[in-house]
Amino acid sequence: MAAIIETRQLTHTYSQGTPFEHTALDCVDFSAAPGEYLAIIGRTGSGKSTLIQHLNGLLKPTSGQVLFDGADIWESKERTRQVRCQVGLVFQYPEYQLFEETVYQDIAFGPKNMGLDKDEVDRRVKQSARFVGLEPGVLEKSPFDLSGGQKRRVAIAGVIAMEPQVLVLDEPTAGLDPSGSARILDNIRTYHQEKNACIILVSHSMEEVAREAGRLVVIHQGTIPFSGPPESVFAHGEELEAMGLGVPAMTRVFARLRSMGVDLPASVYTIPQAREAVMAALHRGPRKAALGLCGERKKEPADTEASAPWAEAGMEQAVSDEGGAT
Repeated sequence: MAAIIETRQLTHTYSQGTPFEHTALDCVDFSAAPGEYLAIIGRTGSGKSTLIQHLNGLLKPTSGQVLFDGADIWESKERTRQVRCQVGLVFQYPEYQLFEETVYQDIAFGPKNMGLDKDEVDRRVKQSARFVGLEPGVLEKSPFDLSGGQKRRVAIAGVIAMEPQVLVLDEPTAGLDPSGSARILDNIRTYHQEKNACIILVSHSMEEVAREAGRLVVIHQGTIPFSGPPESVFAHGEELEAMGLGVPAMTRVFARLRSMGVDLPASVYTIPQAREAVMAALHRGPRKAALGLCGERKKEPADTEASAPWAEAGMEQAVSDEGGAT
């Protein structure tokens, strides 16, 4: 499938020609397909923010190209303006950018600037509010009277109201409690499913990207060393650790279990996958699996059901050794 957004040999150098010159991106080839849900991961200073700011023309390449639907986004001023409507970018802590008197007016700001008529603006405001779970009664309130999580959803709704084909979100759950984070991710998932939009999620949470994204792109020192499905990227656990990135807690737990002699796959990164893998191991050889999980015992469990408590105990021990899993 052809990419909807891509970069070719993208290089960006800050403060070029000065003593503070710094190359943040070095010949980066990146692409995302229509309807794809991918995540970009990398430690602070790796080049993540620089990359996503190129995707809708907030930054201009030092060299290389950024293409949307196969055409360079910088070929004309009109082309750049159009792309900025089609590639929506939600910055980290976007609630700090709210400024209108009411929630309705804040969400309507983008569609109005697109030159849409009043009825279309109204439709988009109400639809985007629904996508992010805002009740109709909230629309006439001041955004500054809302909770932090609600403000975040208003800011995201303002970008969604422009109906971008690509939605880029920089740490959308930063600073939120688990409930607020789950709600935001549900909202993003709903928009992805109903609009078949391409979602590009930037996150520091390995558990978050493992659950949500179908593909991971790792950025390190301005390059992309790994890109692929979560299971293939997380299989490079040692390399990721060396880059200052973690892996999901369950991936660490399973590495610990394998070091104890348990025959388990390396590509496990969520709790449902972990449960399935452990039960499959018990079905293959319950006595061996139970012994590997818990250490040798005088009486070995005779079947899978008997082995399950031992397996669970071994899982708990491994989780404890690795500092806990969420």
